[in-house]
Amino acid sequence: MQCKSLRDSDSVIQSFDLKYFMASSADDVEALKRFKQENEASFTMLSDKGGSAAKAFGVYNPIGFAKRWTIYVDDNGKILKVDKNINVRTAGQDLADNLSELGFPKR
Repeated sequence: MQCKSLRDSDSVIQSFDLKYFMASSADDVEALKRFKQENEASFTMLSDKGGSAAKAFGVYNPIGFAKRWTIYVDDNGKILKVDKNINVRTAGQDLADNLSELGFPKR
């Protein structure tokens, strides 16, 4: 559902000059490719099978997947915001609202 919300808000999100991705520690690259196609996702999905990226950002869950958080990082690698309250139904619009609030540039 979160993926669909991001897909549905794609034009608004794409109006910002940035890169974003969704991390997954549970799925391999092939599974993510299928998931991306099935859900018509336009964003990159990171296969993090071992959880190293999730651990580096402090979102690793010992069950084997990343917590559903959004971490906003600027071009210099500075973490601007960590959103721990993700609503899967409104995730796309929430992402766009936060990008605007944090002053991310538009294309």
